[in-house]
Parts: sequence; C-alpha cells; structure tokens
Amino acid sequence: MAEEVELKLALAEEHQARFLRHPLLKQALRRHVENLDNIYYDTEDLSLRRRGIALRLRRKGHLWLQTVKLAGASAAGLSSRPEWETPYAGHFDFSAIEQPAVREWLQRPKLLARIVPICETRFRRITWEFAAAPGRVLLTLDRGWIVANGRREAISEVELELAAAPVHAIFAIATQLAQRAALTPAVLSKAERGYRLHAGTPPAPFKAGAVGLSAEMPPGDAFRRIALSCLEHLQQNHHGALTSDDPEYIHQMRVATRRLRAALRLFAPVLRDGLADSLRLPLAALMTQLGRARDLDVLLTEIANPVLSALPNEPRLPALASDITNRRYAARAEALALLAAPDYGRTLLAALESLHPEPAADTGAVIPLQGFATGRLRRLRKKLRRLAAAARLEQPATLHALRIGVKRLRYALEFFAPLARERAFAPALQRLAAIQDTLGQLNDLANAGALLMDCAGDDPRLREAVTLIGGWHGPRYAALLESITPELGRLARLQLPPLAAA
Repeated sequence: MAEEVELKLALAEEHQARFLRHPLLKQALRRHVENLDNIYYDTEDLSLRRRGIALRLRRKGHLWLQTVKLAGASAAGLSSRPEWETPYAGHFDFSAIEQPAVREWLQRPKLLARIVPICETRFRRITWEFAAAPGRVLLTLDRGWIVANGRREAISEVELELAAAPVHAIFAIATQLAQRAALTPAVLSKAERGYRLHAGTPPAPFKAGAVGLSAEMPPGDAFRRIALSCLEHLQQNHHGALTSDDPEYIHQMRVATRRLRAALRLFAPVLRDGLADSLRLPLAALMTQLGRARDLDVLLTEIANPVLSALPNEPRLPALASDITNRRYAARAEALALLAAPDYGRTLLAALESLHPEPAADTGAVIPLQGFATGRLRRLRKKLRRLAAAARLEQPATLHALRIGVKRLRYALEFFAPLARERAFAPALQRLAAIQDTLGQLNDLANAGALLMDCAGDDPRLREAVTLIGGWHGPRYAALLESITPELGRLARLQLPPLAAA
C-alpha cells in the first residue's frame, strides 16, 4: 500500500504558458511526458462512491493499471489517502488491498457484476522530479479533458506529490510557481468532477457544513480542522464566483472568511504566536473587496429594486438604480480581478502552509476540547447577555454590536455542535439565526442611506430619489425594530444546553 500525499492546484488556462516558462522547472532532476487515458468505474447507484472508494483503470503506453483509492484526509487541496496500484489483466483483482473489510466487499460477485464505466479522463502529463531531502517531490502538469455522458470539461491542473519528503517542500515549490501563474488549491479531484458530469449536476453555491470534532482532541487540532474547512468553503465557491453571475458565490466566499475570523477569535488562547496574523492579514484585502461587492448587491436587489417595482412610474428612481448597477458591476469586476490574480493563490497557499506545521514536541497537559469549548461558550453567552441588556432601539450602534455578538455565538455553536448531543444546539441556533437575520436587515437599511447618498452625489433629483427610497422602507424598518424588542429580553436570559459527557 502506498500513502499518497499531494497538493492539487487549479491552473488558470490562460496562465499555462507562464507556468511552463518558470525558471524553477529548469532545476528539476528529470522531466517526463506521457499521455494518460483513465476510466473510472462504479455501480449505477454509485455504491463505491458512497463508501469512499475510487476504482480506476489507467493506460500507460501498452500497459493497463488498476488503482483503488480510499477516502482519506483532505482539506482545501492538500490530501493524503491510501491507494493500491496493480497491473490489470482483463478483470478486476482486489487481492492486493490490505484492508480486509474493503477487499472482501469489493470481491463480492454480485457487486462485480454491476460495476460499469462512469467517466473518462484524457490528458497529457508533464512530470518534473525535484530533490527535497530526505526524499523527492513530483510535480505534474495535466492538460486535457474529462468526459462523461457526452459532456466534457477542460483539465488544467497541477499536482505536487511527496515521495518521502517533508510537507513544507510541497509549499516551497508551489509558492515559487505561484509567483507567476494563477494557482489555487483545487478541492475537487478529476474523479469527483467526472461524477458530477456523469450525473449532470449543475454547479451551485457551496455552504459550510459541520466539522468533525471529538471531545478529547486538543483545542489546537480542532482549530486546524475548522480553519481548513473554512478555506475549503472559500475554494468551493471560487470557480463559481469567476464564471457565474450568481452573487451567492461571492456571498459564500465572504461567509467563509467571516467564519475563519470568528474561529481565530474563538481559539485565540491556544493558537501559537503569529498564526492568527498569518491567516487574518492576507485575507483582509479580499474581505474588503468581497464586502463592497456584496454591499452593492444588497443595495440594488433588496433596497432599490423593491421601490422601483412598487413605483414604476416614478421618474427619479431609474437613474439612481442605473448608477447603483454600474457601481455594482465595477465592484464585482474588481473582486473578480482579485480572485483571478496570482496573489490570491499565494494567499491561500500561505494560509494552508501555516496550518500544516511540523509536529511539535509535547509540552505538557492540554485541556480537552470539551472543557475548552464549555468555557468559551459560557464567555460568549455572558457577553451576548450584556449586549442585549445594553441594546437601545434608538441607538443603531448598540444594535450593530448586538448583531456581532449574536454572530460570534452562533458560529461558536456551529463549530462545537459535534460535541453536543444530537441537535441539542438546534433551538438556540434557530433563534440566533432568526435574530441575526433581523439585525442584518436593520443594519442593511441603516447603512443604505450613506451608500445611496454617495451614489446620488450632488444631483438634486437623485437625492430626492434617495429620500423617496428611505421613506418607502420606513415602515419596514419600524416593523423590524418592533420585532426585535421581545427578542432582547430572551437574549438577556439565554441558556445553552451542556455539552455531552465525554
């Protein structure tokens, strides 16, 4: 059995020539070029995929090889998983698989009879080999196509694979290559993309999911898992943001960065020196630009457009809406330029590297995660109670502070939910989500005035349109304020269920 440890990177197709001209490639010990044809197999109901098993035949020259891969650790482009590769002699042979349960399951005659081709990949691979004491790093560039059910997608990706080398060797090479070419961690393998083509599944914005945590793990390990899931959340929406007009992709990228910032704050007492800054500071510019694009999306779709629809004969509104639209397009273009630039890839690579340090020596007892989580949740709950008690409807700043407090507790509950009894946090999370939504709408309406006046400039007719929009939303703002009033008392008395016993 081999343990495959690799970093997958998407290479912008228009940057392939830049990549191939990079002087680092001339330092390789050797270079090899080959054409590879691959066929991925599964049952029609995707039994193998559900068990985390990938079955592939690969043709290299006149030789066919069978590869079985199992699901392993994978996050934000860096993965490690067991695999077995054997010659293929016209029929599947799973005898080399060293895990008995997997081997016996695959060898069942009824299963073997149902295995069919799912997708194919055809690409040209260039491989460079680099020395990285005590081992080597294999760098590959794949260019070609994924084909399934008459559909196809282009392949343009780079992989760095360890061969007895330390993990930092991967990042050292990747960072140098990303100086010239747009390289970003890839979260979908060729096989996963092939499965999507096979099913005809349309792309959709990706939302954050639960992170696997256990009560006994050190808090630092929990943070690492959470941070990696945030980076994966970011990258799952990267391609959609670049290729789709759906603003939800950019919104989800913004959510991912907010969740990462919340995790940094939540785990601050246990983070090593410099880690927070190494993650927070590089993402600050991205957060700012994504935030501007999102604010203008909201301004147009939720503030201006409803009034435009309600008052179609009002002559002052279209000009203001047109100005907002132009600013929205410009902000989106600036955000996309940032996401497509090599700097973005380097930022993510630096973040990934900071989350994959060499193992440190044991410095003593570490509080289990359950105890750490209990203390942090208690602290956030107390702070939220104080913010709720201090909130005043006539003071937007106090409602803004309350919104932040609600958001921080909600994220913490989502992070630590795997440590609680099933759905124990669900009622609190539902309440916090509803309150956060209401406070978010209030915040959007409160901020809209300044944004609208900026769009109107010195034009008196556009300023009149701003006044008109503000008046139209006035009853809605008052209703939202009224709905918040009873929630303040509930927040001030908020209780949380205890975490499950270890």
